[in-house]
Amino acid sequence: MEVPNANKIPKKTPKLLRPAINYFQAKWANEDTKMIYEDCLAHALETENPLPQWYLLYDGEKIIGCAGLITNDFISRMDLYPWLCALYIEKNYRGRNYAEILMTHIKKEAKQLGFKHVYLCTNHIGYYEKHQFSYIGEGYHPWGEKSRIYTCELG
Repeated sequence: MEVPNANKIPKKTPKLLRPAINYFQAKWANEDTKMIYEDCLAHALETENPLPQWYLLYDGEKIIGCAGLITNDFISRMDLYPWLCALYIEKNYRGRNYAEILMTHIKKEAKQLGFKHVYLCTNHIGYYEKHQFSYIGEGYHPWGEKSRIYTCELG
């Protein structure tokens, strides 16, 4: 098996839109939130702004993971951005550093856009620290939960 590649969903590429929407919805949405991903991904392909950007990880023609680079991940710290979000790797592909492929790719693109840091919110402890992220505090979601906030300096 070849090493999977991270690919940004290119702007103005509608043929990739439906598979990307379906994948993000399957991994991150429920019936009440499906339209969030559909609306966000569709408009991301049309905007001239550098964010949001959405990424898929492929093994050949098969999508095996995803992530996004966005301005805010439904968190109270709107002074911080961009945010790495929606990171997911298919269960049978985990443990092979494929999440690191996506994170490294996104960090590189964020740096090329002129950002000095990238942030993420999660309640996982121990995983992101292995990938150059440092805990900086807590943030609050509109639905009443809180999450740990991490940052990664892009150098």
